[in-house]
Amino acid sequence: MSIPKNRPPLATSTLRSRPAGGTVKRAHYFDPVPEVESKRRTLRLRTGDVAAELQADRGVFGSRAIDLGTLTLLKEAPLPPAEGELLDLGSGYGPIAIALARRSPAARVWAVDVNERALELTRANAATAKTPNVVASIPEGVPDELRFAAIYSNPPVRVGKAPLHDLLLRWLPRLAPGGKAYLVVQRNLGADSLATWLESQGYQVQRLKSKKGYRVTSVSAPGESAENS
Repeated sequence: MSIPKNRPPLATSTLRSRPAGGTVKRAHYFDPVPEVESKRRTLRLRTGDVAAELQADRGVFGSRAIDLGTLTLLKEAPLPPAEGELLDLGSGYGPIAIALARRSPAARVWAVDVNERALELTRANAATAKTPNVVASIPEGVPDELRFAAIYSNPPVRVGKAPLHDLLLRWLPRLAPGGKAYLVVQRNLGADSLATWLESQGYQVQRLKSKKGYRVTSVSAPGESAENS
């Protein structure tokens, strides 16, 4: 498989830092260039058959610990297809992409985000984890003709409802025939209303698991069955 050169991430929480002048700056994980000063830390990803040490950083989603929603998705969603193109939408520093790449080494995993710092971390983490089938990229770096056998996402719900809807309407139509998307969203951050909206757009939605306040759902293209996810 030919792996193109990586490019730049996307995520969900607000971080604060206090620079020397004393002014509090707000840094969002969905900012393309985080203003908060870099301060890396090592986190351990352990879920099922996957164990890896990952570098995280301020200004990137889940910088203090691997997000519980991410862990829930990796534990409860079906295993990825063995081959083809896979998408981690809003990859952050890459825990989902790296887990997918470990589980499906013959597949190519696109870790897509708008956050440049997150993409740099994903590239470094993929190299350390020995997953050369991970491609970290800004959205515009993904070839238009690609269709995904599966999409996995802990989507950036804090970006706002309208931008989130636009994001999903951009990427869900790129599922290959028979492909499914697997999303994890906190119940109190609108998981049920998001599922209802997806259904109103014609998608087939099935709740796979409700655990620790998170909903894991599968999303199938209009006209395709959500069963056997």
